[in-house]
Amino acid sequence: MFTEETARARVRAAEDAWNTRDPERVSLAYTPDSVWRNRDEFIVGRDQIKEFLARKWSRELDYALRKELWGFRGNRIAVRFQYEWHDAGGQWWRSYGNELWEFADDGPHSGLMRRREASINDVRISGSERRILGPRAPGDDSVLPVF
Repeated sequence: MFTEETARARVRAAEDAWNTRDPERVSLAYTPDSVWRNRDEFIVGRDQIKEFLARKWSRELDYALRKELWGFRGNRIAVRFQYEWHDAGGQWWRSYGNELWEFADDGPHSGLMRRREASINDVRISGSERRILGPRAPGDDSVLPVF
């Protein structure tokens, strides 16, 4: 289903959408019955996705994300990502993770993500250590540092 070009485009579209911090917009990329594992949470369906994202972005303030294609095969994509945010107390964090995506390849929801599994770790950083200062500029295809 995916070529390298279409997989990279899908990853970039997901990064751009998540950087809007708009749960409604982001949820439309997923099938109505999409299944997620995000850290220790299990989420099913768009309504739960929207609720999860609203909670996430209410506590992960000034969230800014970068995603990178790690691999793809058929209707599946593997992604590595980093994002930075601060909590209500002003502590900055960098979150590192990997996602496994599976897309519906037929039927009325063809092309939408039907499964997302995310493993994420958080590291405290100081404000001076920040390197993701907002959404990626057009044409910026820089690669994520390892740490």
